[in-house]
Amino acid sequence: MENLARLKQILADTLQLGARAEALTEQSRLLGAIPEFDSMAVVTVLTMIEDEFGITVEDDEVSADVFETLGTLAAFVASKAIA
Repeated sequence: MENLARLKQILADTLQLGARAEALTEQSRLLGAIPEFDSMAVVTVLTMIEDEFGITVEDDEVSADVFETLGTLAAFVASKAIA
């Protein structure tokens, strides 16, 4: 499964989006656009991403820019996987 699909699944599971998760694309806005995506959800999503992708995300790497869209989140994960 490609990274984007894996991230969609993490968001669907964490935020309990149900069928709404199917509509997510790379351009889909996350923070501020999905009511369920609050600060506590960010922490849970980050933990799931670390587990799923085998990466470590440092506190100073987390910003609103990372969670702007599904595409920016996927790019961030890809950059961590390479490093």
